[in-house]
Amino acid sequence: MNVISATKKVKGMDVKVEEALLRRPDIASTAKVILTQAMEYCAQKMRLGSWQIAIDRLREGDSKACEYCYYSVAKQVAESLGALDDNIKATYIYDYDATPEDLCFGEAGRALPIHLIVWAQPKTAALHAVVETWDRALAKSYAEMLGGGQLAYLLDVQVVDDADVEKRLGYGALLSSLHHRPIQVWKR
Repeated sequence: MNVISATKKVKGMDVKVEEALLRRPDIASTAKVILTQAMEYCAQKMRLGSWQIAIDRLREGDSKACEYCYYSVAKQVAESLGALDDNIKATYIYDYDATPEDLCFGEAGRALPIHLIVWAQPKTAALHAVVETWDRALAKSYAEMLGGGQLAYLLDVQVVDDADVEKRLGYGALLSSLHHRPIQVWKR
């Protein structure tokens, strides 16, 4: 059974998506928990005294702090998406050369947004709606936590299906790339 399968549309959102999101705890609170856990993960990996120091490192644009934080966010978001949608097979995080506009609070840091590839069969509008909801909640919480200006988005999620992966089309080609293979953060 699909948790967020396409059904009747209400205000542009699938009813099942809306119901799934309502059954979960408040998404804004969940986004804050995800970011706090990401800061704790970062602090632990970097052997910092507290997650508050990890936030300071992110503000300074420390690339290692950004990498640890973003990996943790990616992993947690992937797990949440996988719990909401039975169609998701795997989720990957990947990097690419950032433009100056994407840099994390200065040129020293790792680039925002967090780039994810979600392999789902089939691709659905419902999945895109859930991703957008997560992105808005995380971007708002991230900006509040770091005390910066409001972010337009935090996640860059590309959804691929079996045909994209098999025919090596678009982002589906990255999953078998020899030089820029993404890191799997979740698998069904």
